[in-house]
Amino acid sequence: MKHRGRHRRRKRGQALRAFLAGTALALTAAATMISASQATVAANPGELKPLDSATETAPLRLKESLVPERTLDRLSAAMGRPVGVSAVLASADRSLRDAIDCTAGERRALPVAPAATAAYCWDAADTRSWRAGAVTTSGDADDDGVWGTHRVILSAWSRTGTAAHDGGLARVAFVDADDLDRPTYSWALLAVPVDGGRDFRGLVSQVSGMVWYQNKLLVTASGEDGDALYVYDMNRVQRASVDSSAVGKVRGGWSAHGAPWVLPAVGSYRLTGDSGAARPDYLSLDRSTSPDSLVASEWVSSGDDRGTRLWRYDFSGAADRAGLLATDTEGYARVHDAYVTEASGSGPVLSYDSRWYLSRAADTEGDHGILWRQTSSGTAKSTRCGTDESRACWSGESESLSYWEQTGEVWSQSGRVLFALPLASIDRSLG
Repeated sequence: MKHRGRHRRRKRGQALRAFLAGTALALTAAATMISASQATVAANPGELKPLDSATETAPLRLKESLVPERTLDRLSAAMGRPVGVSAVLASADRSLRDAIDCTAGERRALPVAPAATAAYCWDAADTRSWRAGAVTTSGDADDDGVWGTHRVILSAWSRTGTAAHDGGLARVAFVDADDLDRPTYSWALLAVPVDGGRDFRGLVSQVSGMVWYQNKLLVTASGEDGDALYVYDMNRVQRASVDSSAVGKVRGGWSAHGAPWVLPAVGSYRLTGDSGAARPDYLSLDRSTSPDSLVASEWVSSGDDRGTRLWRYDFSGAADRAGLLATDTEGYARVHDAYVTEASGSGPVLSYDSRWYLSRAADTEGDHGILWRQTSSGTAKSTRCGTDESRACWSGESESLSYWEQTGEVWSQSGRVLFALPLASIDRSLG
């Protein structure tokens, strides 16, 4: 019986890969019909320029602030004993659809070339009024690619409502990826303890960047929550006991806007207010550096001529600072290295083996975007397709680039589509 089960999964996987390859061919054919004004590759941004002076890198430093242990303990004493990732996965009762079951409109969010090798769609009703954000995986969390015994994908979403009680809320889907033929998930609301741990509020931010490293989850914060990174402890997940649209302490218990779980922040990193400060808008993990590093980039409008900064912070190697950034004696996380790119309008960033990958959304809604690869020497490369190899081929609104080193895959999502493809295939497709 087990042998036949594996055989069925293998055949389904082969069918899915063939289907995705066919989808890519169809998208490529469509790309050749799109007008050059909409889909041609943007001007080459050239090589990365290093930022070497303290004047240039000092504005990028972050000040660490950790939530007092007594605050966290007071909250957990009221809400119940915290749990970890396994408990959240055990409650996963929602399913993703694989690409075969996605609509044609949803599949148009996939890259034209290279083709995705795995793709899933989120339930429309479950994500209505929410915007997809960053992705990170257990491949970031641990160097063996699993958390405990599980393969896990985390997908961030931000509320697009304008009502005072829910506008801008952020939540994370914990996806059980042990069986990628049938991935399931459960939601956790991102929260911030208030009143000394007697209550919590929702994090109000679009989560454009997110990295899970060791037992910590670092997410970008903007808007009402300022320019910062918030830190969450994956061993401090709390259970919501009341299912309602409210957030925090309510009659009869605790509510997380309909999510069954809550992640209360355990710390933050904030900009210091220096002139020329850049907010970390996008994040990824680089395991090719020593120590492992947190990669960040800022958002700069495509109409801005000042260039976009890319930089990294080292993670701490101290046993009592698992998952936190390396800081100096004053509590500052300082930049290890930084660059500026002329690829304005770029968003998600990934760095590996001294190569930097930058995704740029399409200028026209419904069109495809660009994926650049840059280094500090040589001309930038971009993924291309079409008969004249001049068409933009990447996902139109890719929200994240997360490299799962153990599988060689890059994970991202665009709209309601979560997808993966090998980094090697990206490199082969670069013109």
